[in-house]
Amino acid sequence: MRFDRMMMTALVALMAATPALAEAPPAVRTAADRAAQAIEPKMISWRRDLHQHPELGNVEVRTAKIVADHLRKLGMKVRTGVAGTGVVAVLEGGKPGPTVALRADMDALPVKEVNDLPFRSQATGTYRGQTVPVMHACGHDTHVAILMATAEILAGLKKDLPGKVVFLFQPAEEGPSDFEPGTGKTWGAKAMVEQGALADPKPDAVFGLHVFAGLESGKIAWRAGPVMASADSYRVDVIGKQTHGALPWRGVDPIPITAQIVTAMQTIVSRQLDITREPAILTVGQIQGGVRFNIIPDSVFLEGTIRAFDEGMRADIHSRLTRTAAGIAAASGAKADTKVTKIYDVTTNDPALTAAMRPTLIRVAGDKPWTDNVPKSTGSEDFSEFSRVAPSLFLFLGVTPKDQVETAAANHSPLFMVDESGLLQGVRALTHLTVDYLNGAGATGR
Repeated sequence: MRFDRMMMTALVALMAATPALAEAPPAVRTAADRAAQAIEPKMISWRRDLHQHPELGNVEVRTAKIVADHLRKLGMKVRTGVAGTGVVAVLEGGKPGPTVALRADMDALPVKEVNDLPFRSQATGTYRGQTVPVMHACGHDTHVAILMATAEILAGLKKDLPGKVVFLFQPAEEGPSDFEPGTGKTWGAKAMVEQGALADPKPDAVFGLHVFAGLESGKIAWRAGPVMASADSYRVDVIGKQTHGALPWRGVDPIPITAQIVTAMQTIVSRQLDITREPAILTVGQIQGGVRFNIIPDSVFLEGTIRAFDEGMRADIHSRLTRTAAGIAAASGAKADTKVTKIYDVTTNDPALTAAMRPTLIRVAGDKPWTDNVPKSTGSEDFSEFSRVAPSLFLFLGVTPKDQVETAAANHSPLFMVDESGLLQGVRALTHLTVDYLNGAGATGR
């Protein structure tokens, strides 16, 4: 009985916290879908142009100009240069109401494309001081094209919209092209928030999406709660004492000490965390030390990444890593300095907002596949910064033919491919989420 009462109390609380969102009028929904169908060829053309001319984080100059010019032609108030190259535009609806923000990231990756496409990228850029090939290997070109199309559709429905829509075209989601961890520099979504991108007007809800190679084309996928992991980088400097390789007792060898630290690190997740709560990852990605075969070096460093879905577990990993490295080094007469840098927080879909918008997403899916329980992704996203400002919902959109899902190259691969037939569902999802939220929230007086 006590369990039933507790469940009922929780259900009532969730219902009270969930906006009673109505659907947009049928005529508005129909007009939105007709406009989406009509704009699909233009959207694909935008996407191909952007794919052929990718730009790294914080140097998306050409992309930002294309976006800003488009939004100005639609009659919006446009602000450029936000967080470097970011673009923010506001669409004023024809009636008073709440505010929705929609986000697309613009940057590409230092990857050489090997796909045989007529619009294959052959671009180069400067990454951490080196000239590198550049490719939209994560699909941000599709995000920009989808949001440009969504902006045009919503601008055409302006007189029927109660409220405002903020369009966020964000730079450097993958990090700035001169990225160095631990510098304290902010970029991307965090820098946009710091520079007031969501201050005037402040949104009541934020929506975004990401194309994903692991889903069949046109499939919309989401889940309530944590959906993408936090991301941290770490560096451990193991400091010993240099000596001749033939006289190891005259020094303190940091190489076997580092090896012991790496081995012990594997037990932090596997033996020290309660992973029945949430999964976590602690990866070593780089080890460097020594310059010659017969010299025991003075120091070795190792770097890697930490992923988690729970902030308490995340902090616990940080402290255990620092303690493990320091203890093992001290036992051998060495020293270990550990520095952990937080990069992105957990991306979490607001449970109440997600529940409220579920009927909209199911309606958009129609006879195409969908899931409201997509597996968590250990990838990370700085969309989490927008979630600090307002309740948010982040979707995955499939862009791989059904018969290729198991074998398709993953995001970030030089072979990453997009089936453009799936992009229309992304436009429809963002458009219907916006018009339904604005109409429903307006009806409840928010």
